[in-house]
Amino acid sequence: MAGMLDFFFYNEISPKENFGPTGRRIENSLKKRINAVIAIMKDVEKNKANPTLAILQSLMEATDPKNKQPKKRDYEEDDTHPDFYK
Repeated sequence: MAGMLDFFFYNEISPKENFGPTGRRIENSLKKRINAVIAIMKDVEKNKANPTLAILQSLMEATDPKNKQPKKRDYEEDDTHPDFYK
């Protein structure tokens, strides 16, 4: 008993004092924050990463020389132009 009293006396704490959050409270708090971070990452993947990937892929397809088609000039499509019948 004397050892316990000495512990409280030397460490200047009171047995009636609240020592703050327990391990379980800290663990639950961390789990909530981790779940929030996971939700943010999923949202970023869905709304940012996939559309950005699609944009990059379309740009790569547009610059691919295999997909190039000869561009028609305006007068080649317009039969009213005098050069159309040549």
